Amino acid sequence: MLVKVDKELCIGCGVCVQTCPEVFEFDDEGKAQVVDDGECNGCDCEEVADSCPTDAIIIEE
Repeated sequence: MLVKVDKELCIGCGVCVQTCPEVFEFDDEGKAQVVDDGECNGCDCEEVADSCPTDAIIIEE
C-alpha cells in the first residue's frame, strides 16, 4: 500500500507524524510528508488517513 500527502490540504496538525513516524515526517514548512518511498509498513495507514482532519492522506493500493 502506498501513501501520499496532499500538501494543499495538509494543515500540519501532526496526527499522522505522531501515530506513524515510520511513514510520516514534517517538511521544512511544517506540513506532513511521506518518508522514503511511501510504502506503508509498520502501522495502520488507513487508521491514520481516517484520523486526518483535512483528508490530506491519500492511500493507493
